[in-house]
Amino acid sequence: MELTPTPKKERNKTLDVLRGFSLLGIVIANLLAFNLPLPHIDLGSWFTLPSDIKWHQLIDIYVQGSFYPLFAMLFGYGVAMQWQKAVAKGEPFWATGTRRMLGLFIIGALHALLIWWGDILMMYAVFGTLLLFFLRMRPFLLFFLAFAWNAIIQLFMLVFSSHELVDDVYYSNIVGIGDALAAYGTGTWKEIFSQRMVDLAVQNDVMMWFMALFTIFPYMLIGAAASKLQLIERAAHFKWLWIGLAVTTFPIGIYLKNLPILQDRTFFLEYIKTYVGGPLTAIGYAAIIVSLCLIPVMAKLLTPFATVGRVSLSTYIGQSIILSVLFYGFGFGLYGKINVQSGVLIAVTIFIVQVVLADLWLRKFNQGPLEALWRKFTYFKLRV
Repeated sequence: MELTPTPKKERNKTLDVLRGFSLLGIVIANLLAFNLPLPHIDLGSWFTLPSDIKWHQLIDIYVQGSFYPLFAMLFGYGVAMQWQKAVAKGEPFWATGTRRMLGLFIIGALHALLIWWGDILMMYAVFGTLLLFFLRMRPFLLFFLAFAWNAIIQLFMLVFSSHELVDDVYYSNIVGIGDALAAYGTGTWKEIFSQRMVDLAVQNDVMMWFMALFTIFPYMLIGAAASKLQLIERAAHFKWLWIGLAVTTFPIGIYLKNLPILQDRTFFLEYIKTYVGGPLTAIGYAAIIVSLCLIPVMAKLLTPFATVGRVSLSTYIGQSIILSVLFYGFGFGLYGKINVQSGVLIAVTIFIVQVVLADLWLRKFNQGPLEALWRKFTYFKLRV
């Protein structure tokens, strides 16, 4: 198999725009984790200043819980595209696919161990490997399995979610908060590494993986099904489907994500916000962007998102590197010192800088540095 990236003229710009837009949401959401002692606190009750509360509510409604489903669907879409290309060329995909997921897992593990405890790549690699077993299925069967699989956890949560008010003490780990503030704020790289291992263990406990199996993985199945139907490549043909999704799922999702704010916060409303409102909003975002990209002038205006979307892996890891330097003690030491509004401004600034850097890089190279490394690992063959 020839070791070359997908030529620019063969790439789907809308898909790259969606990836780039997802990366903007991800850096905004992740900035809170780099600035605050997550996962030891309840963000909904952490802030005390009215401006911080308001800005966090805006992030909670429009960002938090909506971009990981979108990115998971895009991941499934991309894996299914690669499988279809291999089938069209009569080439086997299983060995290539598993090696690709192994490479992603290694990058994710290094990211988690050396940079940030909140890595998502390892989970994507594990579930991506599982996804390979489903790629031969027809798209509508994939849709059915995705909704049925997700329905298991939805029914469980509907039955067992409590209508009691959320108590911030339930979420708070006083010792963990103090340790995180001390290590990340003023600690050495070694002290930060030790704290990162603690937070990584909390983040990757068995329950988190169990929940992700019934949430993130179904979104990958949805993405794979959409890819097999070529819903993005043939967006003009499915125009009314995309417009219909845009005008229904987005407002419903935003309304559901507002419920814990409009009413007293309960565990049940938090569940509705995260596991129902979040995915609906994600689908709404995708539908809005796909619909806008059908308009030539709008597609051109969205080009900056497509630029970083072409180097999504490098952009994602780059965000973590920049944020760790800005917030941790071995860098500028801004940990715990930035209000939410300033954090959003920093995140958007980082994204804009990455757009410029990605554009400069792609003028000389066809793919990002980590994408090239990942691809070389995938297709490398030992010569005896």
